[in-house]
Amino acid sequence: MNRVVIGYCPKCRWLLRAAWLAQELLSTFEDELEEVALSKRSAGVFLVELNGEVIADRKRDGGFPELPALKRLVRDRIAPGRDLGHLDRQG
Repeated sequence: MNRVVIGYCPKCRWLLRAAWLAQELLSTFEDELEEVALSKRSAGVFLVELNGEVIADRKRDGGFPELPALKRLVRDRIAPGRDLGHLDRQG
């Protein structure tokens, strides 16, 4: 099964953002994801790893991952044929 790790800076108070993304991913990919873990990281870090691959990084990408884009990134790797409904029709 697939595992997501959301690394966040606790000093930056990004726990709620990380928890919200975790909940959204678990709800959307309930059959494909075995686990979504939250991991405390160093100052200013916010990233999303899927099966050990960094798929979103706040510093590298110039901001926090947008939920629709993040769901597409996850879907493209673990369930490429899956329709995300309105998210796919938006862009």
